[in-house]
Amino acid sequence: MQPIQFPIGVSAIVLDLDGTLLHSAPQLAEAANRMLREMDYTPVSQELLSSYIGNGIGWLVKRALTGEMHATPDAALFEHAMPIFEKHYAELLMDSKPYDGVIEDMEAMRAAGFPLSCITNKAARFTGPLLEGTGLAKYFEIVVSGDTLPEKKPHPLPLQHVAKFFGVPVEKLLLIGDSLNDTLAARAAGCPVFCVPYGYNRGEPVETLDKDAVINRLSDALPLIKRS
Repeated sequence: MQPIQFPIGVSAIVLDLDGTLLHSAPQLAEAANRMLREMDYTPVSQELLSSYIGNGIGWLVKRALTGEMHATPDAALFEHAMPIFEKHYAELLMDSKPYDGVIEDMEAMRAAGFPLSCITNKAARFTGPLLEGTGLAKYFEIVVSGDTLPEKKPHPLPLQHVAKFFGVPVEKLLLIGDSLNDTLAARAAGCPVFCVPYGYNRGEPVETLDKDAVINRLSDALPLIKRS
């Protein structure tokens, strides 16, 4: 594979939500621990719970119940736990805030003429209120949540769906995210991907991922791309 040549020609920018735009780990972890307490399970450290974020709340709940990244709890236990988690997460949802500089960076990307989209594995019933409440909704022409389509990241379908919406080849999308799911989705779709280092990549540094660049803040992407 040839090294990528900068600046990359890009028609639209797609952004992940949790760990990229919003610092939501404290609320997700606290909701998981409230669930565990209500079920008479031992609470888990926020650091460990944060490492479980990235595949949607279903996997977060499974990992919180089992204490393992890939384990699957008893189906009846999981079905019992999910509404308990969702109840507590709904109470904490609006405590999540954008990372420092995110609003300014969104303005800069929009001013540079790039159409913007958000793709997240978070369920739409949480995504919509969060984007509205944090002032981010106005920047996005299309939002794809974890339950919008039959597949979610790391499947390429959300990126393909956004490319079709914008009427551009999927290769002309730039995905900016923070985790393995983002890089896998981008590679499956055939589009470039940049990673921010401050998010929730299962506790692992993003430098280990198959990405095209690591950017310390979202606007650092702009010198590396050109409108195409």
